[in-house]
Amino acid sequence: MRAMVLHQQGEKLILKQVPLPSFGANDILIKVKACGICRTDLHVVDGDLKNPKLPLIPGHQIVGIVEDKGNSVTHFNVGDKVGVPWLGGSCGQCPFCLEGNENLCDNAKYTGYQLNGGFAEYCVADSRFCFPIPKAYPFLQAAPLFCAGLIGYRALSKTGQAKKIGFYGFGASAHILTQLAVHFGKQVYAFTKEADDKTQKFALSLGATWAGTSKTKLSEPLDAAIIFAPDGTLVPLALENVKKGGVVVCAGIHMSDIPSFAYNILWGERHLCSVANLTRQDGEAFLKIAPLVPIQTQVTVYPLEKTNEALEDLRHGRFEGAAVIEITPE
Repeated sequence: MRAMVLHQQGEKLILKQVPLPSFGANDILIKVKACGICRTDLHVVDGDLKNPKLPLIPGHQIVGIVEDKGNSVTHFNVGDKVGVPWLGGSCGQCPFCLEGNENLCDNAKYTGYQLNGGFAEYCVADSRFCFPIPKAYPFLQAAPLFCAGLIGYRALSKTGQAKKIGFYGFGASAHILTQLAVHFGKQVYAFTKEADDKTQKFALSLGATWAGTSKTKLSEPLDAAIIFAPDGTLVPLALENVKKGGVVVCAGIHMSDIPSFAYNILWGERHLCSVANLTRQDGEAFLKIAPLVPIQTQVTVYPLEKTNEALEDLRHGRFEGAAVIEITPE
């Protein structure tokens, strides 16, 4: 099969012919139709996330069709449409797993990081950590739901009953989450880089109440903020815009260092927390809601051989919404 392979962090992916993957009793062999591109893929390729399996096939927003399955697989059949998220497996036995916090498992495995991912014509995944694709979604529109959507949903859940929420960084997750938040009757304030009129207009077109630059100090505070951009300097800016008792959620798996800040912007029982990965419960809940909104993903499509170009376009913010690698056209 064709696959885009990472041999060394800091280098580009290489298009290669590699053997079809083998699979175990609980696994499914998936003919990949599409795979979303995520900033986490950049962190893996660039070396921000250490110690990946090498050589590695990245990609963790995988959608496709079950081609074959192991003997213990009961809830998927050959021919089913299936989605694969970032969380590829957990131990199931540690205190975190037993308490329903499998996203914190020290022995978890992640798709496109310790496990080969979806920038390939076929992949293997543990069926117990996969999800059926909602029937309303074509493959290209479904792919971003499996990380941008799922992580965004978990981040939103951390804001509780907040009605007025700021999103710092308006990429794949924020464009999905804006639609979800508006559906729930929340007001979205979109904070973008300087002079990014195109992205601000995009946010407003999705239902955001306000859009402006990340350095804006609002006259009325937010109930909560979610930081999607991997930029630690946004943390104090967000804290300054959140009311007493509010929360700032760091949604990325990697962020640059947070600068020191005055205690008074944290005081007043403001909360600062991170989101780590996702649970299967997050996936089940979000994928039931998405078709009801309905969430519509805006995607820029690239063929497999242009995956490096897609990663560079993501790095430099050259598209709105999400990017998807199309492996085999529908």
